[in-house]
Amino acid sequence: MGNTRLLSIHVHPVKALTGLAPGEAVVEPWGLAGDRRWMLVDAWGKVVTQRQQPRLTLAAAELVPGGGVRLSAPGLEPLTVAPPRPAGSGPAATVPVQIFRDKLEAVPAEDPAAHAWCSAHVGADVRLVYLDEPATRRAVDPEFALPGETVTFADGYPLLLTSTASLEALNSLIAHGPHAAEGPLPMDRFRPNLVVTGSEAWAEDGWTRLAVGEAVFRVAKPCGRCVVTTTDQVTATRGKEPLYSLGRHRLIEGRLVFGQNLVPVAAGTVRVGDPVRVLE
Repeated sequence: MGNTRLLSIHVHPVKALTGLAPGEAVVEPWGLAGDRRWMLVDAWGKVVTQRQQPRLTLAAAELVPGGGVRLSAPGLEPLTVAPPRPAGSGPAATVPVQIFRDKLEAVPAEDPAAHAWCSAHVGADVRLVYLDEPATRRAVDPEFALPGETVTFADGYPLLLTSTASLEALNSLIAHGPHAAEGPLPMDRFRPNLVVTGSEAWAEDGWTRLAVGEAVFRVAKPCGRCVVTTTDQVTATRGKEPLYSLGRHRLIEGRLVFGQNLVPVAAGTVRVGDPVRVLE
């Protein structure tokens, strides 16, 4: 475990879109700074992800100072979207949205061009919304949370950690299965925040508390995987893997598991190359 280190950091400013791989990131109580503070919703306010729209991966989002995002996608002119209301200018008007089982309030992008741009890319009527108050808007699943823990528009937990050794082990399983032609899979299929290297395959299953750089995290639960992992993040095409192999070899308590969900215990900055220390 002594050689385990942080290999890469991934921030997705807009949920379900391609994101960034910065050299460092600030860990906030609800996740990496700028991660999944924006998302798309349909006409009923329900979240739209790659589960319904795999072509979302063909669009990318970059962070703009102050909380805005710059959107880009094939066939569309790039668009910079400002945060709905500058800091210190008073509360913004919110609308009800739903992300899976959670119902909360979010702030629509003020520029109609943002909704039009996203709708044009998706090919359906969607709106772009912003999480203005991550400290209060959405609680972590109470079954696995401590009091006061909150999360952004991530699937359920502030951060997701994966390991290169576990991916190598999974790719070995895929290579010996009926869908070997689909492998080896890259790590972007799993859309993690933190990727570590130097550990043993599946070692993260036994971690409960770890330090990365200046930050400390508790492991809330293993990450159950969905159809998004079968989506090629470059082409938006879908296959059978890794769900087929996870179903045969990584079915844990009824879920197909790859990676671990983290909740920050102590904030700070994480940097590529930081040592990863298992505390418990």
